[in-house]
Amino acid sequence: MLTRDNTGLIVVDIQGKLAEIVHQSEQLITNTLALIQGAKVLNLPILWLEQNPEKLGPTTPAIAAALVPREPITKYTFDGFGSVEFEDAVKQSGVGRWLVCGIETHICVYQTVSSLVHLGYDVELVCDCVSSRTLANKELAIAKLTANGVGITGVEMCLYELVGDCRSGEFRDILRLIK
Repeated sequence: MLTRDNTGLIVVDIQGKLAEIVHQSEQLITNTLALIQGAKVLNLPILWLEQNPEKLGPTTPAIAAALVPREPITKYTFDGFGSVEFEDAVKQSGVGRWLVCGIETHICVYQTVSSLVHLGYDVELVCDCVSSRTLANKELAIAKLTANGVGITGVEMCLYELVGDCRSGEFRDILRLIK
């Protein structure tokens, strides 16, 4: 089970024109916004990656605005762990479990999640907050990640799991995000 004291969120490369052309991009952005807002309500550590922003463009404006005051961590390798800044941020977060969302599922998300697992972190891929240009590539990545021990969750499932109790002070805020 996810717990607030041991869970963080990693947002991977939802940026530029690519964010507009991935499979079901509007739903991806809507779901990711709810996930980010929920993580903020629950005070989870949030890390934000951008792949080669000079070439691919910045993070989608709505997502970037939701992530403020955090700053993106720039990377040039597909795996976030190619960035020492990202590796340090993961270690300094103090959490052992990560929710991961972003694009593209079969490239940057897959490689970053694989490294997290290799380093001993528990990972849950938020399946309605990831995408690729094709559904087949998204499904391929999810199948391969689950075979390697990655958990699969959805935005609503993970937020309610983290809240845990309808009497929680954050419950109403989470409920508003899901409705």
